[in-house]
Amino acid sequence: MTIDYLIIGQGLAGSLLAWELIQRGCKVIIVDNGKENASQIAAGLINPVTGMRFVKSVGVDSLLPTAQQCYSELADFFQQSFYREKPMLRLFRSAKELSHCLKRLQNPDYHDYLGAITPTDQTIKNLITPFGLLEQKQTGYLLTRPLLASLKDFFIARQCYRQANIDYQNIQLQPTLRWQDISPKQIIFCEGHHATGNPWFSWLPFQLVKGEILTLEHQSQLPDKILNFGDWLIPLNDHHIRVGATFDRENLNNLPTECGKNALLTALNTISADLTQVRLLNHQANIRPCTLDKQPFIGHHPQHLKLAVFNGFGAKGSLQIPEFCRHFADNLLTNTPLPSNIQRYYATHFTG
Repeated sequence: MTIDYLIIGQGLAGSLLAWELIQRGCKVIIVDNGKENASQIAAGLINPVTGMRFVKSVGVDSLLPTAQQCYSELADFFQQSFYREKPMLRLFRSAKELSHCLKRLQNPDYHDYLGAITPTDQTIKNLITPFGLLEQKQTGYLLTRPLLASLKDFFIARQCYRQANIDYQNIQLQPTLRWQDISPKQIIFCEGHHATGNPWFSWLPFQLVKGEILTLEHQSQLPDKILNFGDWLIPLNDHHIRVGATFDRENLNNLPTECGKNALLTALNTISADLTQVRLLNHQANIRPCTLDKQPFIGHHPQHLKLAVFNGFGAKGSLQIPEFCRHFADNLLTNTPLPSNIQRYYATHFTG
């Protein structure tokens, strides 16, 4: 079987790239092992301004409308909403953090994303806010699990999905590119953290991070907004919330831990005394494919040009992937230059 692109991995990166290429008339097959991946567990948060210094995500003025358009088009196609736009309350943890925010509010470039500050003397019921809080705009979260399930059904219906474990030794490079009965023009690896074991792309400087997330039941009255307090809280409905996420660079596995659970519950108790009594509904863990320079890994292998990678979006995948899918599709089909190309690492690892 001759096809245009064989995509390895049905996380958010592989799924949206396959969708984009199919919309452009390409013949695609996507292969996945069928196991739970980091995209399914991820919160799917979209937050244009992050960090203690309130810095806009690089390229967010373009990334955000592209992501919103992408998820709107998917919602129209599947007749199901996947993106929940919801304001975020940023609870200041120190006077210094408040000071950084006040400076940003003087910058017109931030006015579309940062709203009003609520001072300490104007409390919000059931929230502990000793330094006040800020409402952030154009924030929300992606329902990654139902989106990936819908896309999987779409791929299966088009006969372009296979469930299989990829053995790299079974990929034939010469005389023609081949895997099983498939002869693709190119293979694109969208494997998440598994890329560190890929014989062609393991040289890329991934910086993997394990994250744990809790789903909890509570009886408190909370604002119907995302809360950001170093960790984050997403209200799913009146009495269910998701809380995350831990950052563990040492224990890289998908096993939930008591340590992770307790850290999240302790952090939760610092913002609301009413959340000391919660019931644990689910505790999940997985590994985010973050990168050393915080930029995704996109491009072709310097010595095997028919092999490519589309990976490394980390915690910002929901925001970044839709636009980078368009850029990469343009590159694949018309050789348009990529904005974030793995060529930046060629000199470090390859000569000649």
